[in-house]
Amino acid sequence: MPVKVYKPTSAGRRGMTGHSFEEITKSTPERSLTEAIRKHGGRNNQGRVTVRHRGGGSKRRYRIIDFKRNKFDCAAQVVAVEYDPNRSARIALVEYEDGERRYIIAPLGLKVGDRIGNGDLAQLRTGDALQIRDIPVGTMIHNIEMLPGNGAQLVRAAGTSAQLLAKEGAYATVRMPSGEMRLINDRCMATIGQVGNTDHANVNLGKAGRKRWMGIRPTVRGVAMDPGSHPHGGGEGRSPIGMPGPKTPWGKPALGKRTRVNRRTDKFIVRRRSSGR
Repeated sequence: MPVKVYKPTSAGRRGMTGHSFEEITKSTPERSLTEAIRKHGGRNNQGRVTVRHRGGGSKRRYRIIDFKRNKFDCAAQVVAVEYDPNRSARIALVEYEDGERRYIIAPLGLKVGDRIGNGDLAQLRTGDALQIRDIPVGTMIHNIEMLPGNGAQLVRAAGTSAQLLAKEGAYATVRMPSGEMRLINDRCMATIGQVGNTDHANVNLGKAGRKRWMGIRPTVRGVAMDPGSHPHGGGEGRSPIGMPGPKTPWGKPALGKRTRVNRRTDKFIVRRRSSGR
């Protein structure tokens, strides 16, 4: 999946890169596996903006992904590899022996015609999903559940993978892409291999308009605002932040301040992402 480099025919094209899409085999989604997305512009059910810099963007339909991989009665064959506008990874359309079709996150190396299985029908092939207790130590995995039966929540982005390091009792130690080492129940499902589209991080959007197509609006620096709009604002000419530590627009500490407060799951984290956090 090489990165495509555009010719500098304009200022916006200079330095712009994109995906070659050579792994895509089907251009239109399976209609029965999609649903409409209603845009909210970052607003909650009260109409208040809770996520800034959202709005606009191209219209798209949501692809329903099988994150649970709970169809254990028959194997499946990969029918197509498709583009998903809602995520960085590619998705694969698989058809089970009984005719049912589902979408899964496409791992690196999965091709049309490959066979995959879940649970007892899995054979440690790329794309097969098993309980962590059945996966050998040292295997690269993705699409990991945090609670048995809840569906995959971890390691779903393009190019990511985790490594199964050890098993002890009812828990397994898994090293996350961030470097964090975490205990996960060995009855949780995980998929063998690395998530595909590994060149996603190397793509340069090239112009602001391409960001707007994604539904992301501009971000304004706090020091460019007036003091009523941001704690960093005001002053004559260009001025530094001028306070103990950077702040959010609402006066809370920002840029590196630890905000995680979840004592209930602290015991499952063996090692943090880095010693300083």
